[in-house]
Amino acid sequence: MTVTVIIPTYKPGEKFGRLMTKLKEQTYPIEKIIVMNTEKNFWKEELVKGMDNVEVHHISRGEFDHGRTRKEAAAMTDTDLFLCFTHDAVPADNRVVEMLVKAFESPKTAAAYARQLPDQDCRFIERYTRSFNYPEKSCIKTSKDIERMGIKTFFCSNVCAAYRKSVYDRLGGFISRTIFNEDMIMAGNMIKAGYSVVYQAEAKVIHSHNYSCIQQFKRNFDLAVSQADHPEIFGGIPSESEGIRLVKSTAGYLIKKRKPWLIPSLLMSSGFKFLGYRAGKSYKKLPRFFIKRFTMNPSYWEFNSGHKKK
Repeated sequence: MTVTVIIPTYKPGEKFGRLMTKLKEQTYPIEKIIVMNTEKNFWKEELVKGMDNVEVHHISRGEFDHGRTRKEAAAMTDTDLFLCFTHDAVPADNRVVEMLVKAFESPKTAAAYARQLPDQDCRFIERYTRSFNYPEKSCIKTSKDIERMGIKTFFCSNVCAAYRKSVYDRLGGFISRTIFNEDMIMAGNMIKAGYSVVYQAEAKVIHSHNYSCIQQFKRNFDLAVSQADHPEIFGGIPSESEGIRLVKSTAGYLIKKRKPWLIPSLLMSSGFKFLGYRAGKSYKKLPRFFIKRFTMNPSYWEFNSGHKKK
């Protein structure tokens, strides 16, 4: 199967350089790498020096959208599969592409996403969160799993994910205007259309964040906004239960590892996540003043005419 890689970038730096180096070392051939860079003045040509299969497209901050930018890049591909990376996701080895392609041996597979491993600077609780959300064992998710797994059935991450181009096109591609979550919306459409989404644990990338409580609030606010805007995917499928399960599991892990003093920090960050999520679900009732302070993506609201200014 032929493969194109898509990478949106904004102020790409050292991790992007490592990502490009690792892509050159992959065991599976990559036909083309499409970079969608936001703001040309932040781009450094030496980051892709010596790579003749890289195509760079520059857009403005106002043009960037999590869904539309990737959709425009996907429209430039004519390969069997396209792989999405974020510019701060670094392949853990030279077999990431190979392992993701392997997931498409079944014709029912429409998408596959990689396991995310913590970076060296990742904090203790976040390391456990990585292992909770990205376990060692792979799995195949279909519509039959919705009752058992809930919203986790639709989970997919464009930090590192592959899509079957023919199915992607047939279902209309990524949503053109979304604050966040374009990957889960696409995965949800694929599963509801009768296809499967594969979590491929053998494909590994290094990617983690040390978010503050405020950043957690904002991220979950944006996550809930995307869910509120797409009831056709997320309606009737509660998310809170998965969050509660993570908190309970993490608290048990901290006790097991004899680090109970970290539990207050866990509860505080979890509380900020919950408050952000609840605010995001009700964002249509909030004035623009609050939304601009609650979001992690203020530019989305600056260029979004769908929300009445107050």
